This record gives sequence, structure tokens and C-alpha cells, in this order.
Amino acid sequence: MVNRVVTGAHYGLRDWLIQRITAVVMALYSVVLAGYLLLQPHLDYDAWTGLFSSQPMRTFTLLFLLSVFYHAWIGIRDIVMDYVKPAGVRLVIHVLVILVSLLYAIWAVQILWGF
Repeated sequence: MVNRVVTGAHYGLRDWLIQRITAVVMALYSVVLAGYLLLQPHLDYDAWTGLFSSQPMRTFTLLFLLSVFYHAWIGIRDIVMDYVKPAGVRLVIHVLVILVSLLYAIWAVQILWGF
């Protein structure tokens, strides 16, 4: 009899597609930010404040950060599932990564919108 320990694995096209979509979002954000930086003749505090004071840039920045967190979650989850064999250790690592990502997302919202 096979003793299978289920730890919430999700394989397949969905995760592959999500990683590709988040990579595209991150690449677009990087291109937009690089373009802004290259086109600014004088970068100072006022230029940065002006850039991040607009609602679209704040929203795009939050989308970028959420993409980074989700992209990282899929990658870390796959690596942990491949190389960490004890189910308890795997679960602890998964929970820690999720908690850290949620805390960073909350912190990003506080920074971007000043709550």
C-alpha cells in the first residue's frame, strides 16, 4: 500500500501560465520605469514624488509587486516540493513564505498609499 502525503501540490498548465503572465507584468513595469528614468533630465525627490503620486503608477507598482510575490511563491513552492522531503518541514516553509509575502504586500500598500 502506498502512503501518500498530500501537501497541496498544483502541477500543470495553470502554474506555468501564471508564471509567464507575472513575468510579462514584471517586464512591462521594468521597461516603463527604465523609460521614465532615461527620459528624465533631472532626477530628484520631486521627480520621484511626481511619478508615484499618480494613481495609475501606484496601481501598476502594486500589480508589479503582487506579480513578484506570486511568481516567487510558485518558484519557491516547486523547489521546496522537489528537494524538501519531510512533509512537516515543507509545510512550515510554505506557511512562512506565504506569511512573508502577505506581510510584504501589506507593507507595499502602506508605502504606496500612505496608510
